[in-house]
Amino acid sequence: MYEVKKNGKNGFQFYTTQLDSELYERIELEGYLRKALERNELLLYYQPQIRTVDSRMIGVEALIRWKHPHKGILAPNVFIPIAEETGIIYDIGNWTLREACRQMKQWHASGGPLIPVSVNLSSQQFHQSNLVEQVQNALAETGLEARYLELEITESMMMDATVSTGILNELTSLGVKISLDDFGTGYSSLSYLKHFPIHKLKIDRSFVTDITENQSDQAIVATIITMAQNLKMDVIAEGIETKGQLDILMQNDCREIQGYYFSRPLPASEVEHDFFVPLRLPGNPIILG
Repeated sequence: MYEVKKNGKNGFQFYTTQLDSELYERIELEGYLRKALERNELLLYYQPQIRTVDSRMIGVEALIRWKHPHKGILAPNVFIPIAEETGIIYDIGNWTLREACRQMKQWHASGGPLIPVSVNLSSQQFHQSNLVEQVQNALAETGLEARYLELEITESMMMDATVSTGILNELTSLGVKISLDDFGTGYSSLSYLKHFPIHKLKIDRSFVTDITENQSDQAIVATIITMAQNLKMDVIAEGIETKGQLDILMQNDCREIQGYYFSRPLPASEVEHDFFVPLRLPGNPIILG
């Protein structure tokens, strides 16, 4: 039944032994995940965000990983859906927020560049009753200035405009920035940009992947960039993997980018080693800001 629901409902599914093995693996993962926080198995990787005009690193995005005791490093797509369905996502989300703030404050205090850290909010986390309090506590406990924290949300989180407006206004009043992730792929509505305090749009990688061959993707990206700039918003493209993609984005005046062409997500120690000292990456050297 759940397999049918997962594939869009109104269908059927015959029993297979594979379903049994998948269910067993899921139950096993859930059991380990419930203890991951207390065992200090969760960690954050950081992906640099680069300003195109001068190749300056202007921020990092915090991305969670799970150091599973038997399976090694697991990407979020493996365990976050389980965390969301079981409610563990609240504890994981709050830990992620505090750890990202702690790490960025540590970098600031040790002479690192004064750049912000970007943290993704899950839908459940965004709608929890004490979200603003959790953000306030994370900033107070770590000492990170609010202007150096950027919270990423998706369009689907804003479908209830009344609720979303209140939450976003409270967060903005703290001094944190709001970034709209995966722009153009969800329940797109330009009214979001008019009524909500959005500071940055993130162009989804699905528009970037084929941008060198697909004229429609080029047109969509150019439109998003122009619209964001006219609305006095920042705009960043993610998923940059080739120089061709970078060239087209720069031709369309995209001033901030993120992707494997510059750097994959890195553990904190590698960010320090690779970016807090002069390093030449593809194209131009990265300059610390």
